[in-house]
Amino acid sequence: MELQALLAQPRALPSIPEAVADLMTELDKDEPDLRRIGSLLASDPALTTRALRLANSSFFNLQRQVASVQEAAAVLGLAHVRTMVMAAALGGAFRKVEGVNLEQFWRYSLNVGKIARTLARAVKQDAGLAFTAGLVHALGDLVMHMGMPDDMRRLDFSVPPLALDRPQAEMSALGYTYSDVSAAFAAKWNFPDSIVNALKNLHAPFEGETYEMLAGVLHIAVWRARAQEVQLDANGLAATYPDMVGLVMGLDLDSILDKDPEDWTSQGELGAFIE
Repeated sequence: MELQALLAQPRALPSIPEAVADLMTELDKDEPDLRRIGSLLASDPALTTRALRLANSSFFNLQRQVASVQEAAAVLGLAHVRTMVMAAALGGAFRKVEGVNLEQFWRYSLNVGKIARTLARAVKQDAGLAFTAGLVHALGDLVMHMGMPDDMRRLDFSVPPLALDRPQAEMSALGYTYSDVSAAFAAKWNFPDSIVNALKNLHAPFEGETYEMLAGVLHIAVWRARAQEVQLDANGLAATYPDMVGLVMGLDLDSILDKDPEDWTSQGELGAFIE
């Protein structure tokens, strides 16, 4: 299926819930109103439930149980509230996707976000944007499975979704990759242009006249998280490390591995994403 035909399918690109749109607008203000944020969270029962599950998960590692969304907003701070809102919205938008292990998908996506956040700090990029970009970078895979399940079933049979060579297989079979679809999804949900551009250039962040540092951060984070999923050993990591991207960013293999998450994503962190 052509990319534009896929993107034209209404069910393939879920709309952002109204409550989430209002929340993101409020969170983007120079001085967001915590009371309004709490009220907006509370106005959507499904969003409230998912947000509280995430706030009380090991992801945020709070020392006490959070009982209300207002309390969650106050305790977590605005950066984490944004993450919580987005996680809850994404989990609600993609409740079931044929052919996709959603638990594995969200675990992997959270790991990419964590790694991207740490790498961004190392190269003086916005860590919050990097985490968000990492979390949403593979949504195109869900969209593709929803919009063209037969095509994806054949592709999954030959190359698993989280294989290191999956982008090349998608480009060969379809003429585009999951990150192209992710960029379209991010644009529809009004994500910042920096994230949309990073997703568009994820697989070639520094080729030709392109120089997208956030895309470079994602490129390395995606490689590392996928290597973790397929359990590459030291030799496998050395053989597959995208050294040209790392060279541009001033990062070698050892410095990347030093930035692994202290805790890879656990079952308890997935509460807002899966039922």
